Amino acid sequence: ASALRVNAVLTNLNLRFNHIGPEGGVAISKALAVNGVLTDLNLFDNNIGPEGGVAIGKALAVNEVLNVLDISRNDIGPEGGLAIGEALAVNAVLTVLNLFDSSIGDVGAMALASALRVNGVMTDLNIGGNEISDEGATAIA
Repeated sequence: ASALRVNAVLTNLNLRFNHIGPEGGVAISKALAVNGVLTDLNLFDNNIGPEGGVAIGKALAVNEVLNVLDISRNDIGPEGGLAIGEALAVNAVLTVLNLFDSSIGDVGAMALASALRVNGVMTDLNIGGNEISDEGATAIA
């Protein structure tokens, strides 16, 4: 991820189906916090877990260029969902977010719902397969 911190031309990075784990998720998040050109990042099925999810959320709060993020099937849990929801409340560029099957539950759904009340750019949000109950669904609705 150190190369991503300084790269000024790469706009699309697809790391689907790898095993970067929480450590890799944190490393990618540090790069996202400073990278000024990457617009599309796919981390589908990388087992980044809650630690990686929280780190990605913190990076989204300061990133000003990423438009598309797929972190589906990463088991980021409610902690990751909460961090990403909090980031979306201040992020003004991310338009597509895929959190399918990431175990965010009601806590993550409610954080996303809160963010959507103030986020004016999100056009596509996938939160299917996240064990969201009536409470989370009501918040989203």
